[in-house]
Amino acid sequence: MTVTIKYFGAVEEVTGIVEESLAIDESQSLEDIKQQLLSKYAGMNELSFQLAVNQTLTESTTLKDGDEVAVLPPFAGG
Repeated sequence: MTVTIKYFGAVEEVTGIVEESLAIDESQSLEDIKQQLLSKYAGMNELSFQLAVNQTLTESTTLKDGDEVAVLPPFAGG
């Protein structure tokens, strides 16, 4: 199955891209994907970030084909 990974802010600067498609196995967890991205983009290890799946912040969820995973840097509200 395929998910879309979108990068924002400082994470986008490290990856050098805004968006990519990632083919994953149905058994892969969100944590597995996070580790895969950390391996692929070494500079992400220096950043703090959160993951959102289909525009909902989460630490774990079952991913489905076509899901969107956003990699978000810390942000402050006002």
